[in-house]
Amino acid sequence: MKRSGMDEKDILDQLEELAESLGIKIRYEQLQKEGTFFPGGLCKLKGGNILIINSKGGMEDKIETLAKAVISFDLSKVYIRPALREFLLKYSSDEI
Repeated sequence: MKRSGMDEKDILDQLEELAESLGIKIRYEQLQKEGTFFPGGLCKLKGGNILIINSKGGMEDKIETLAKAVISFDLSKVYIRPALREFLLKYSSDEI
């Protein structure tokens, strides 16, 4: 699926790069919650930010989990490629 002129792999790669530049450590792990799918989320551990993403999730689940995590940070002073910035706007009501 193409979004903003990028394919999902490009979006995922750029979101991972952005997250890491914000100091977010990313871990892909198998997450199981009885009877339901859990895509993952951002948490604090020993003062650091860790984003745990369900390795069994689809590409869209991984992208959404990453996007929701990075928009919770102040992105106003961070360089974000224009196509990715445009993509992130759908997850944020604030100007990115």
